[in-house]
Amino acid sequence: MSTHDVNLELPRNIERYLAALSKLYAKEGQAQIAEIIVNSQIRVHEEWSYDRWNDGTYGHALYLAVPESIYLGIVKNKADIQDKIREDMNKLHNYRNEFIEEVFLEMEIIDDHDWRKESGLQISAKRLISSSALDRIWDKDGFRVFLSHKSEVKKEAAVLKDELKLYGVTCFVAHTDIHPTKEWQAEIENALSSMDYLVALMTEKFHDSDWTDQEVGFAFGRGVPILSVRLGKDPYGFIGRFQALTCSWDSATKEIAKILIKHDSMLNAYIKAVQSCHSFDDGNRISQILPEIEGLNSEQVSDFISAFNGNGDARGSFGFNGKNQRYYGAGLPYHLTRLTGKTYRLSAYGEIELQP
Repeated sequence: MSTHDVNLELPRNIERYLAALSKLYAKEGQAQIAEIIVNSQIRVHEEWSYDRWNDGTYGHALYLAVPESIYLGIVKNKADIQDKIREDMNKLHNYRNEFIEEVFLEMEIIDDHDWRKESGLQISAKRLISSSALDRIWDKDGFRVFLSHKSEVKKEAAVLKDELKLYGVTCFVAHTDIHPTKEWQAEIENALSSMDYLVALMTEKFHDSDWTDQEVGFAFGRGVPILSVRLGKDPYGFIGRFQALTCSWDSATKEIAKILIKHDSMLNAYIKAVQSCHSFDDGNRISQILPEIEGLNSEQVSDFISAFNGNGDARGSFGFNGKNQRYYGAGLPYHLTRLTGKTYRLSAYGEIELQP
């Protein structure tokens, strides 16, 4: 109860207004802020301020504690997001003498995990890999994906590797069901120790291999994200805990890229792929995953615009410029507007610019 013995309505109805606000953001294409609200733990500090001499208004502070995975993606833009939620909440509610004065985004505290081990930085658990080995295994600036597969599908895996490169993904294709030399085994261990993601191509005999389960176990031990692709076999054991995808070989490249783009490091690699796009056709292909991007920080927005404006093949592809939406989608200006809440359009010279 208020120290001024008043009946404060806004704190009691905060869930109702946050629910409405999340729907509004989702409708406006601001998925990142909607995700923050939906996944937050809510706390209200009533009477954060009280203006008794002016109009008797009560200002409250709203605390939103979000999971670490969300918080780390917004920390650079936290102040802007807090201000936006505060302003929009005050536009939405109807209480004359109450308002949200401050919004604070916090990281949800979870005590029951070993953050030191999860960081991947503990020296005892870290394999030292030479720069020459990294250059040999991975392409520079690419998002590092280890493709775990049976040897029977090594040709399909090689094709997948080549096609994913277009999206900014650099893959390591490990040969299975063979007796590798010591040097080859060391190379596999180097790749497993430096990968960003493991994709398990789960064909019917995936579990029969001497190596695939070990590769998955290695990723599990490192805490690396794992994607299971159902190509005849369902995920099993520990791998059953991770995300699974059902698709054909023909659609695998695009469907895998749509999931990988949720990872922030993959998004950075994708933006660089836009910068180095070599044809209109390539631009149209890689633009198909633009709708899967869920958030951009200010630096990524700037890099995206520079990549587009600086590459004539990207600017000329309908998938990125949005000039033929019926067949190629809305284009990059639309998605920048969707993700930032600001208006971006093509200039008379075909470059993306922010509208005043």
